[in-house]
Amino acid sequence: MTRKSLPELPVSAVLPALAEALGHGNSAVLVAPPGAGKTTLVPLALLDAAWLGKGKIIVLEPRRLAARAAARRMAELLGEQPGETVGYAMRMENRTSARTRILVVTEGVLSRMILDDPELHGVSAVFFDEFHERSLDGDFGLALALNVQGALRP
Repeated sequence: MTRKSLPELPVSAVLPALAEALGHGNSAVLVAPPGAGKTTLVPLALLDAAWLGKGKIIVLEPRRLAARAAARRMAELLGEQPGETVGYAMRMENRTSARTRILVVTEGVLSRMILDDPELHGVSAVFFDEFHERSLDGDFGLALALNVQGALRP
């Protein structure tokens, strides 16, 4: 399945507007019910966005099981295995390669990425999925990402 033939889900209708909003600004909030395609369709649909360039999309998933499942589903939609275009990283487990453009990570991994490389070289977008499930690690990751955005990528 190519990105052009992604399944039609409720979020599909807003993907062009979301891509345009992200191209003109640095942030957007997408609210939709469970199963609408936020986790799997949005990152895949935005891979071809001009503003993304050759950069990666980081998708934050608060739980390990959800991170693995999201990466597997996106890879499946592309007809690939995790670790190719879509990969995931969490403590003690990493399925990525040089080809990985969408990286699904857990909160601790995102925090470590930002602390190790505050400019997040090679990263064009960070998506906070399931952010309503508030946690200290998630809030810390958001604070670090907003600090990077405000100071280094205004």
